[in-house]
Amino acid sequence: MNRPPIFLMNRTAYHGITITYWRTNMDTKLPQAVAAYFAAENSHAPDAVAACFTPTATVRDEGKTLVGKDAIRDWKRETSGKYNATIAPISAHQDADRCAVQARVSGNFPGSPLDMHFQFTLAADRIATLEIRA
Repeated sequence: MNRPPIFLMNRTAYHGITITYWRTNMDTKLPQAVAAYFAAENSHAPDAVAACFTPTATVRDEGKTLVGKDAIRDWKRETSGKYNATIAPISAHQDADRCAVQARVSGNFPGSPLDMHFQFTLAADRIATLEIRA
């Protein structure tokens, strides 16, 4: 498995789904839903990714807006197969219900690896919105 060198193997359960992930050594602690999202992404687990979101969540990525867990699960199946990406958070900033993460994304795409920005809005212990941009 291709994984970022700054991650350490760990296992966790998040809303009934057990996922193996590569925990970052960075000093900033990520909110549980955000940490679970990156863990599920790196495990290439579409169901675990979808479990991180509220039922009516939105994701904006590559010029598309996806709404709801089913659309998010389908998006993750498609992009995991297409890019086989791994994500290594570099830095994060949290302010109330918002969390901004800069991460290095490596995979099967031109220019890999790229530093990308992930903007999360949280609702309780789930992700309500996610915007991914370069």
